[in-house]
Amino acid sequence: MLLTTIVGSLPKPSWLAAPRTLWAPWRLSGVALEEGKRDAVLVALREQETAGIDIVTDGEQSRQHFVHGFLEHVEGVDFARRVTIGIRADRYKAEVPTVTGPLRRLRSAHAADVAFARAHTTRKLKFTIPGPMTIADTLADEHYRDRRRLALEFARLINEEARELAALGLDVLQLDEPAFNVYLDDVATWGIDALHRAIEGVTCTTAVHICYGYGIQANIDWKATLGGEWRQYEQTFPLLARSRIAQVSLECANSRVPLELLALLEGKDVLVGAVDVASDRIESPDEVAATIRRALAFVPPERLYPCTNCGMVPLTREVARGKLRALAAGAAVVRREVAR
Repeated sequence: MLLTTIVGSLPKPSWLAAPRTLWAPWRLSGVALEEGKRDAVLVALREQETAGIDIVTDGEQSRQHFVHGFLEHVEGVDFARRVTIGIRADRYKAEVPTVTGPLRRLRSAHAADVAFARAHTTRKLKFTIPGPMTIADTLADEHYRDRRRLALEFARLINEEARELAALGLDVLQLDEPAFNVYLDDVATWGIDALHRAIEGVTCTTAVHICYGYGIQANIDWKATLGGEWRQYEQTFPLLARSRIAQVSLECANSRVPLELLALLEGKDVLVGAVDVASDRIESPDEVAATIRRALAFVPPERLYPCTNCGMVPLTREVARGKLRALAAGAAVVRREVAR
């Protein structure tokens, strides 16, 4: 009950990639890079375990970016043809590869990553991959020229990957869909269908992470325009409640999401973000506990999983460690209260 987890990413060691930088280039190459990635995964696992996190991830240490780590193994995506486009409805610019032909997995993108992490932790293991709508929004498309068709093609590839990862002993597969907070009409018309195609026949627990983005300035500026209450979830939660996804992850710490909206997720496990990743300030366990208590008014304790708001890759390692400890300690406080 009240098992803790994180959205996925942790800061990379400075010897592996530049700190506090999204899409940071690797500082190693060749065999040294592969060794460095594995070493970083071991560190990420140990730091979560030491902090008391119950369901751990590999910290996304082997990926330069949560989307591109998957795309690097897909035929039909040309990284030599990078272009700068506006993503998330032009919220910010990104340099992205181009879809130039039919999509096909060349090999598993993450089987080796999951197998390695599984062999080095006895705790429940979660692994994250990008969702089909978010992938389609983080590419230039010169082949399909149809966002729905492109996303459904990626859902097919994700499903192939997901089945393999689940067979390796994965406990939770999480699809990251920040685009769900941007293209609300698309979520209703084809976004949920794409998720269902992606998880069809997957034997482990499935989750979706929908959020208002990393704690980077472009996202902070966008959130400042959303008013006193962020109510996008009011449209997507009922759809997710009726979906075949088992868990929904969102931010609740220092956000303007009305917590009563959590009641719209009845029947789902809810990963409640109780740690703010847009601030370097480390929460106290009491602050984390207070967020969890507020969420318990709308989510039963057996379905509530205290979590981080989003990925922590833009933070320093010291801050991330402190937030992990606060998350585990705050959840422990409420767990004792509920057990009385």
